[in-house]
Amino acid sequence: MEEPVGRILETIHIPSDLRKLKVEDLTPLCDELRQFIIEEVSNNPGHLGASLGVVELTVALHYVYNTPYDQLIWDVGHQAYGHKILTGRRAEFHTNRKYKGISGFPKPSESEYDAFGVGHASTSISAALGMAQAATVKKEKDRKIVAVIGDGSMTGGMAFEGLNNAAWNNSDVLIILNDNNMAIDPNVGGVSNYLLNISKSSTYNKLKNEIWEGLGKLNGFGPKARRLVQKTEGALKSYLLKESNLFESLGIRYFGPVDGHDVEYLAQVLRDLRAIKGPKLLHVLTKKGKGFKLAEMNQTVYHAPGKFDKETGEIIGCECELNKPPKFQNVFGNTLVELAELNPKIVGVTPAMPTGSSLNIMMEKMPDRAFDVGIAEPHAVTFSAGMAIQGLVPFCNIYSSFMQRAYDQIIHDVAIQNLNVVFCLDRGGLVGADGATHHGVFDLAYMRSIPNMIVSAPMDEIELRNLMYTAQQENMGPFSIRYPRGCGCKVDWQQPFELIEIGKGRTISEGDELAILTIGTAGIAASRAVKSLKNKDISVAHYDLRFVKPLDEDLLNQVFKQFKKVITVEDGVTQGGFGSAVIEFMAANDYRAKLVRLGVPDQFVEHGTPEELQRDCGFDQKGIYQACMELLQRPE
Repeated sequence: MEEPVGRILETIHIPSDLRKLKVEDLTPLCDELRQFIIEEVSNNPGHLGASLGVVELTVALHYVYNTPYDQLIWDVGHQAYGHKILTGRRAEFHTNRKYKGISGFPKPSESEYDAFGVGHASTSISAALGMAQAATVKKEKDRKIVAVIGDGSMTGGMAFEGLNNAAWNNSDVLIILNDNNMAIDPNVGGVSNYLLNISKSSTYNKLKNEIWEGLGKLNGFGPKARRLVQKTEGALKSYLLKESNLFESLGIRYFGPVDGHDVEYLAQVLRDLRAIKGPKLLHVLTKKGKGFKLAEMNQTVYHAPGKFDKETGEIIGCECELNKPPKFQNVFGNTLVELAELNPKIVGVTPAMPTGSSLNIMMEKMPDRAFDVGIAEPHAVTFSAGMAIQGLVPFCNIYSSFMQRAYDQIIHDVAIQNLNVVFCLDRGGLVGADGATHHGVFDLAYMRSIPNMIVSAPMDEIELRNLMYTAQQENMGPFSIRYPRGCGCKVDWQQPFELIEIGKGRTISEGDELAILTIGTAGIAASRAVKSLKNKDISVAHYDLRFVKPLDEDLLNQVFKQFKKVITVEDGVTQGGFGSAVIEFMAANDYRAKLVRLGVPDQFVEHGTPEELQRDCGFDQKGIYQACMELLQRPE
C-alpha cells in the first residue's frame, strides 16, 4: 500500500521541480516531506532521527544548488532519506534497505544525485576537497561542492585532516556542520563542548544576526563591502567567544550558527554563501528527530527504532522478549561488568557506540572504568594500547567494519608491543540492511595476518563469555573476539566461566563420510545442516574450531587423516579467511583432500536480511546441505 503524498511533495520528482517553487512553499513542503519519512520508516525500519533533523537543510540545499551538477556529499548518510525522496526515488522509497531495493545510504551507482558513496563517518570533507580539486583541473569553474557533516563525525581524525587541507589548497567548498549534539549516542569531547559554547553565546548570536542582515543590504555595494562584513564578523566571533575561532584559525571562513529549521532563512544564507569563493563553513543548529516528539525526546532509541506506531511512537516487535536468546552485544556488556568486578585491571573503550555495543552497562555501573572516545577508531585503539602498557586490560569494542579504520594502530601500537588489548568486534559477518559499507566480513582475514594476534569467534553466547574470560588472563597479548549482530541460540547463556585453551577447537558431532569445519556462528547453520543430513543416514562430522589463529593443529591432523572430503564455513570473506588458513595447513602438511570453502565470495555484498544474504552466498543451512551433497557425489 502506497503512503499518502502531500500536495506539494507529489509535484517534486527531481530537484529541478523543487526549484520552481516559491520560497513561501518551502515550509509546507518540509512538513509534507517530514510526514512522508515518518510514514515510511514506521513501516519499513531505517534511520529515522537523523533524516528528520535535516529536512529543512535538505530542501534548502536542493532549492539553491543546481544538483546534480553541483554536488552534495552527505557524511555517513544516515540523514539522506529526504535527499533520496527529492531526487527521483520517492516511489521506490518503500524498498529502502530491503533486499534488491534502494540502499539506505547515498550510492553513486544508484543515482547521479548521490555524488559520493558513504557509510562510515568523517569522510565527506576529504571527498569534497578532492571533487573540488577535480573541478579545478577540469576547468569547471561554476561547479559547487557541498559537504554536510554532523558534529559527531567532526570528531573523527579524517575530518580534521580535511579541514587542515581545505585552506591550504583554497578549494571552493562549503562545509555544512549539522550540529545536533548527537551521533547515535550523545556526543563527547572537546569539539562537542566547543560547538556547544558557540551555539549558546546569546550575545554573539544576536549581533551576528544583525551583521548578517547588514550583509544582505550591502550586497549592492559589491564584494569589498562583503569582505569588510566578513572581517568584522570574524573579529566579533573571537572577541565574544573569548578565544580564536577554530575554523577561522585554520583559514576557513566561519558563518553561523544559524537555525537549521528555518528553511526560508537557510535558503537565503545558502544563496549568499554560494557566491563566496574559497573554503567556508556554515554552522547549522538542528534537532535530531525534529517533528516527531518521541524521536526528539529519545534520540538514541529513535536513531533507528525498527517498526513503530506513527501515532503513539510505540516500538513494535521488541527483540528483548522473554524466553528468547539475548543479543550478543548484551551478553558482551553484562559479561564485561562481571569480569571487571573480578579483575580491577579491566577497562572498557568504545568509539561512540556505547549503546550499540552495550558498553553503556559498564558506563552506568563503573563510570570511571569505561570510556567513550567519540567517532575516532584509530584513537580508540592507541588509547587502549596506552592503558595496556601501564598494566590495564582494555576491552576495546569496535564494530568489525569500523575496525578497518584502525588497522595501522592495531599493528603498530598493539601487536608489535604484544599488548593485552582485547578487541571485541561486534557486528561480525553479514549484518543485513546497512549493506556493503557495514558488513563485517574482512576481520578474520585481516586479523589473522598480524603476528602476536589471537583470532577467535564464538559459536554461541556461552562461548563468547568464556572467550572474554580467557582473553583477560595474564600475559595473553593481543586478542580478537568477533561476534555477529543480533541474537544467538542460547537462552541459558549466563553460565559459570570456563577457561578455553588457546587454539583448541571442539567436536560438535561425529561422522565418517565428510567433515565440516566452522568458525563462529556459522556453526549454528552447519549444525542444522548436519542434523538434516543425518536424518538421511549421511554421516557428517562437525568441528567448531573456535580459533582462526592459532589453529587447532591436533584436531586438523585428525580431520585430514580421517577425511578426504572437507568443507569449511565462515561468515566472512573466503579470500584469506578461515578456509584459506585451513588450506594453508593442509598444503604445509602435505595432506590431500577435496576441500570446499563456503563464505562470502570475492565481491561486495549488497543489503538485505542476513538470512537472504547468507542464502545468496551459499552458507545458510540449505547451502551447506547442498554443498555437502555435491561434495559427497564427487569421486575420491
